[in-house]
Amino acid sequence: MSHHARDTGAMLASPRCGAKTRKLGPCRAPAVRGQTRCRMHGGAPESGAPLENQNARRRGLFTGEAIAERKQIEALLGEARRVLRGMKSAG
Repeated sequence: MSHHARDTGAMLASPRCGAKTRKLGPCRAPAVRGQTRCRMHGGAPESGAPLENQNARRRGLFTGEAIAERKQIEALLGEARRVLRGMKSAG
């Protein structure tokens, strides 16, 4: 084993971050010790939104109302599919 200052063998053998990049490939940075993510994807201490963050996800696809609406639409579509299957087999 080399004792050169740029010996990166230990770093290359460490577990990698499990996040996906913008190009949909895996992040190639090493994970923080004891975590599954690198320092840039949430493995750093105190990273992420604070608990009970009042500003987190107030608008958009992940609000409570939007999620409830999608569930209701899925239920209606499921019922329509069941009715159509019943009509198809009866006819």
